[in-house]
Amino acid sequence: MHSEFWHERWRSGRIGFHQQQVNPLLQRHWPYLQDSGEGRVLVPLCGKSLDMLWLREQGHEVTGVELNLLACEAFWSEQSVAVDAQQVGEFIVRHKDGLRLLCGDFFALPAEEFEQIAWVYDRAALIAFPEPMRQRYARMLLERLPPGVGMLLITLEFNDAEGPPFSVTGDEVQALYGDRFSIEKLTAQRGVGRGGRAEVESAYILRDKGDD
Repeated sequence: MHSEFWHERWRSGRIGFHQQQVNPLLQRHWPYLQDSGEGRVLVPLCGKSLDMLWLREQGHEVTGVELNLLACEAFWSEQSVAVDAQQVGEFIVRHKDGLRLLCGDFFALPAEEFEQIAWVYDRAALIAFPEPMRQRYARMLLERLPPGVGMLLITLEFNDAEGPPFSVTGDEVQALYGDRFSIEKLTAQRGVGRGGRAEVESAYILRDKGDD
C-alpha cells in the first residue's frame, strides 16, 4: 500500500481499524506467551493503540512504529502527556517512561532498533499489507529479530480480496514464519466485519525454534 493511502485515512478520520479499548485477545493470550513483564516489545504499525499502554503496564518497555504523524501525536495528546520530539535519522521519536514511539516508514527502521527486542505484538501490521508486502515484512522480521524472540500475531480471514485489512490464512502464517518459529493457533473466533462480512479472527503464538 502506498503511504499516502494511510495518511489520507488519518486525515479524513477513517480509522475503523483503531480500537477504543485494549484488545481482549492481547489480554487473554499475552500471559501465555510471556508472564514476567520483562523484555522490550515491538509493536509494528501501532497507530495510537492503547495496547501499547497495556503492555507498558505489564512492565515491558515498548517500541511502537507508526507511519502517520497525526496518529503519533494523537497517542500522546489523548493521554494528556507532553513529550518532546527528536529527529533520529528518518524517524521522529518521542519517548517517556519506557514507551518509545517512532514515526516513519517501518521498512526504513534501522537494524539496531531490533537488537533489544524480546517480543513482537502484531495485531494490525501483517493484515495491513497486500501479499507481496506481507512477504517483505515477514522477511524483514525473520532477518533482523534477535534469537529467542516470541510473537503474538492476530489475523483476520474472510472471503474478500479487497483490503486493507487483508485476509491472512493459517497456511500463509506457516509459510511466512514456519522456518524459524513454531506456530500455535490459540483462538479462532467468528464475527462480523466490514459491511456485514463474515470473518474469523485468529491469534497465534510464535516461538523461536532456537529455544527448543
